[in-house]
Amino acid sequence: MAENKNYVQAASLYVCGTPIGNLDDMSFRAIQVLKEVDLIAAEDTRRTIKLLNHFQIKNRLESYHEHNENEKAEKLLQLLQEGMAIALVSDAGMPGISDPGYKLIKKAIENNIEVIPVPGPTAAISALVVSGLDTSRFVFEGFLERKGKSREEQLNKLKSEERTIILYESPYRVKETLKDLERVLGDRRIALVRELTKVHEEKYYGHISSVLTRIEGKEIKGEIVIVLEGNRSGEEPEPAPWEGLEIEEHIRILLAQGLSKKEAVKRVAEIRGIPKREVYKEAINIDIEK
Repeated sequence: MAENKNYVQAASLYVCGTPIGNLDDMSFRAIQVLKEVDLIAAEDTRRTIKLLNHFQIKNRLESYHEHNENEKAEKLLQLLQEGMAIALVSDAGMPGISDPGYKLIKKAIENNIEVIPVPGPTAAISALVVSGLDTSRFVFEGFLERKGKSREEQLNKLKSEERTIILYESPYRVKETLKDLERVLGDRRIALVRELTKVHEEKYYGHISSVLTRIEGKEIKGEIVIVLEGNRSGEEPEPAPWEGLEIEEHIRILLAQGLSKKEAVKRVAEIRGIPKREVYKEAINIDIEK
């Protein structure tokens, strides 16, 4: 058991934050805790072993993920009750934030086990502070429901949310999600943050419509965080970039940004919420060679 060690105490669960990309973000305290606990419960042992090897940490690993969470939570709780010090880690960031961990933490608290946070990077907060949006009040929604009635209901609830909204999204669904947000919540200001702390970190700022235009022809990869402006009812809304533009002028702006005529027509129709045939009527006389 964990005895006579500097950083850990027996019969305690350590919730350890790990880097979301840049390994230099690993804290000295987290390294010491992972070295000294009796066991590390990891979301993916194959990924965690790479982290441990990098910091020359040799310790026992136990898998703990969404598919075995109920069974493993009971086993880990029993080990904690027997006096073990256990560290809980996810693949990246803080455990329990859109990752497994909640059930074990809840069981530990219910059984009077000491739960100790070892803070580390969190993509949601990191994206929020570089978003340029209001950080005084915010809400974290994690991943939206993927489709159907439940997704539509969730979006409609967010429509009246006045706090800044933080979302996680898959690179494969991000364009669809932005279109849904624009359709239901309106053309609000957002920050689309990709691959935080990694070599290819990238940020897109602006209204949803302008960000969609910029990523339209791109293949988006990596971890995505969307930070979305809250409902500004009671304030004078900031006009969307296209307001006051004639449809033809709107099309020409998108063409100048590199979209094909077909893509530009589609985007203008989506942004303005009008049928594509109406936009085609305005686009038919535009000579894209000029």
